[in-house]
Amino acid sequence: MSSVFRILFYTPEIPGNTGNAIRLAAVTGSELHLVEPLGFDFEDSKLRRAGLDYHDLAVVTVHKDIEAAWAALAPARVFAFTSEGETRYTDIAYEPGDVLLFGPESVGLPAGLKTDAHVTATVRLPMLEARRSLNLANSASIAVYEAWRQHSFANAPST
Repeated sequence: MSSVFRILFYTPEIPGNTGNAIRLAAVTGSELHLVEPLGFDFEDSKLRRAGLDYHDLAVVTVHKDIEAAWAALAPARVFAFTSEGETRYTDIAYEPGDVLLFGPESVGLPAGLKTDAHVTATVRLPMLEARRSLNLANSASIAVYEAWRQHSFANAPST
């Protein structure tokens, strides 16, 4: 199965979120890219538990910094997900190979990444006012499934 979309977590902190993203990548055929430093190691029991037995089914790449990630992912379009995003996630016409970028759990994407030349657009998931953010793994799931839905769930068995 070929990878359709690429999830990029910039310096993720919580092992359970990355474990859930590993499962997400495995079940959707997406790739998961992680930018160091990570707030955990791959032997972390919470990461292993959240990823269950999907670790061997997912494509996961760790990059030493954001520049290494950009080099590996170029020339893809990059959609940076942030609560201050200018475009609603459902208003994007996703294309195979697009990168869905998410920031660390505690602070979200740094301002410099939101305006980085590699970023095609900043994107938001609608939320009620006075709410800070959604869980990282949940946000990535919503975005990946919308992108995949737009492509009729390519590579998934028809039911």
